[in-house]
Amino acid sequence: MKSENIKKFGYITVIIISIIVILASLASLFYDIPKWYLKILDFPRLQQMILGIVLLLCFILLNTKWKFPSIALSIGLLASIFIHFSIISPYLLKNKVVPTAISSEVNPQSTVGILIANVLITNKKSKKFKEIIDDKDPDIVLAMEVDAWWLDQLAYLKQKYPHTIEYPLENSYGMALYSKFPLTDYEIKFLSHSKVPSFFTQVTLPSGKIFKLNTVHPVAPFPSDKYPENIGDKGNNQKKEIELIKVGELISKNTLPTIIAGDFNDVAWSNTSRLFGQSGNLKDVRIGRGLYNTFNATSYIMRWPLDHFFVTEGVSVLEFNTLSKFHSDHFPLYAKFVIE
Repeated sequence: MKSENIKKFGYITVIIISIIVILASLASLFYDIPKWYLKILDFPRLQQMILGIVLLLCFILLNTKWKFPSIALSIGLLASIFIHFSIISPYLLKNKVVPTAISSEVNPQSTVGILIANVLITNKKSKKFKEIIDDKDPDIVLAMEVDAWWLDQLAYLKQKYPHTIEYPLENSYGMALYSKFPLTDYEIKFLSHSKVPSFFTQVTLPSGKIFKLNTVHPVAPFPSDKYPENIGDKGNNQKKEIELIKVGELISKNTLPTIIAGDFNDVAWSNTSRLFGQSGNLKDVRIGRGLYNTFNATSYIMRWPLDHFFVTEGVSVLEFNTLSKFHSDHFPLYAKFVIE
């Protein structure tokens, strides 16, 4: 009798969780509705897909009567699995949209290695992050969520990276850029919030080739009493007010190869990221290479890609990978590009 009760309880639990997963999967498609609780459903698509597969297998094993409700639930789970798979599959199965360069055919003086990392403003342990930088020896370092304390910790970089742009803040949206190569015509812009900077600059490589580098850290898609919200200073959350869309429109006017890097506070497959790519004729380095989840470094289950590199034509990839964690809630992300 006990085993029958346990089986019945498990069966009912599977049904309830399945209904929740199906409804959440369908709700995640309403990305044009500006509600944060719908937006966050876009993040754990891999987790929802895996959960849907597990639930479908459990339901098939536990179900004994295949009538209309059972068939409908199974179809719902299959639809849920398909929704998430169709959205994340380009990153796993599609051909690379940003070509991979052949190292033997590359001029080393036309390459640039860029390391980006959200250091977490409350993180007061900088040693590991410094070790990662020193070990990887990138040409450019982008640190986000920097305040005055973090700038002091990273001041030693200026010996090796003499070209810098710094804008520390106490609201988790400070940013600092350190470069071995000259930075020219740089601007610090505030596109959607008066306290959320973006950097725009030109980088000159040893070969003489020039590319544009834009670094961004848009606000998170959920309300917060502590940090700026993602609806703009005037409370307008129309597409034209979204920071990434504004960046894309600015980049579309560029004639030089361009790299956009940063913590987007958004997953690669989101509608916002898609519109951003379209508005600036940009390509996601991840597509065809993998998910490369960068957040949350403190969880083994709830992880997704929040830190990104998008590029225009004229840029190819030599190396792309995440690096080891360092007391932040983000993994660092590193890419080595060839400017063609």
